[in-house]
Amino acid sequence: MISFKQLPLEAKAAVVAGLVFFSMMLSRSYLAEQLELRTRRWLLRLQMALFANALMLIGSLHVWRSTVTTFSRSSAASSFCFIPWKIAVFMFLALAHSSFFTLLFLVAEEPYFFSLAAYTCLGAYIILIFFLFTLGSVEQAYKFLAGRGAKAGTGNKNSRTAMKPVLAVMLTVVLTIVGLLNASRPPTVNSVEVPVHKLPSSMNNLKVVLLSDIHLGPTVGKTKLAMIVRMVKALKPDITVIVGDLTDSEAEVIRPAVKPLGELNSPLGTYFVTGNHEYYTSDVSNWFELLKSFNIRPLHNENVKIVSPKSTDDWFCLAGVDDIEADVLRYSGHGMDLKKALRDCSSERAIVLLAHQPVAAKWALQERPDINLILSGHTHGGQIFPLHAGAYFLNPFFVGLYKVGQNTFVYVSPGTMYFGIPMRLGSRAEITEIILRSP
Repeated sequence: MISFKQLPLEAKAAVVAGLVFFSMMLSRSYLAEQLELRTRRWLLRLQMALFANALMLIGSLHVWRSTVTTFSRSSAASSFCFIPWKIAVFMFLALAHSSFFTLLFLVAEEPYFFSLAAYTCLGAYIILIFFLFTLGSVEQAYKFLAGRGAKAGTGNKNSRTAMKPVLAVMLTVVLTIVGLLNASRPPTVNSVEVPVHKLPSSMNNLKVVLLSDIHLGPTVGKTKLAMIVRMVKALKPDITVIVGDLTDSEAEVIRPAVKPLGELNSPLGTYFVTGNHEYYTSDVSNWFELLKSFNIRPLHNENVKIVSPKSTDDWFCLAGVDDIEADVLRYSGHGMDLKKALRDCSSERAIVLLAHQPVAAKWALQERPDINLILSGHTHGGQIFPLHAGAYFLNPFFVGLYKVGQNTFVYVSPGTMYFGIPMRLGSRAEITEIILRSP
């Protein structure tokens, strides 16, 4: 039987990742109710950081072998630039691995430069892994199709081997710069008209501004939030809604960065529902209290009547559900409860539901097909290439407006900022202006 010491490094990393994942499951199942909230918060975040790093170690070994070991066997190893190159690759990988730990130690009113650098390296790491894998697959396919009969000389073989990592690094650098520039721009304002069945005529053209996935934390701070608030106020919405993942940190730690939210003054109210990242903070109750101090109402499996300014007899039901991750984490007192959220919401009136994840939107429509409009986020529109495929296939609704049945629409925001990695490739941050139309 092979011992752990005899396993290759990649296999050891996979075993460690499996053990950390197992410990996460044990913590969720048996320790959630026994540990103090603060202890549970730190344990969960530490476990997630260790799990991500164990998985990344497998890719990092491949990156090192492709970009360093490959050249150490060639004449490039004697070059003056080789030692600085080894140091640069090592620092790049170290920064990428450290990004997840910034959630524990480096969160403040404004992002630290180290956090921005670490998460930028993480984004570049993902892109580089993709290109190394893709180019390697193309190379293997070429060898298979060409056959083994025509053997090239050693010099040509070494040249081709070196070209793969060089090309991958060049593409990564270019796309990283493009992604950084794209994410640094203000969110685009996307105006969408949605016909809402049974919406009173007096509420025709009601304007709802949708925000999602701002992710206040290591790489998003007060300056960016203030910019978003200014853009929202310029749109003069009747209602503002924030559909989850507002934050990646505890309320007390990042309280100074949240102050701009107090300037939101939509006449019919500002509302909030939790996303999965709120539950990762293990600080939802404190966030609810902080948001209430800014006149932002959390919809914790509940609803409110949005009454027309023109007639008190005209109204529709605005409901919100907790994120489904609360059930997975066994977060006490929380979890998606559609029946509770839609209590007293009759099908005789229009119903608008706030649910962070598109999966929750799908479940809600299966239980209550009379919901007229669901506003979601979570997918980030993939945020950066090549993550789009995963986001697309893991969610029943990916991004934009979907019509479900005769009288139901689902809108999925691509996110108003970004999570961690300060880059966007193949997606754009968005503030959504939704104009409700009565039939």
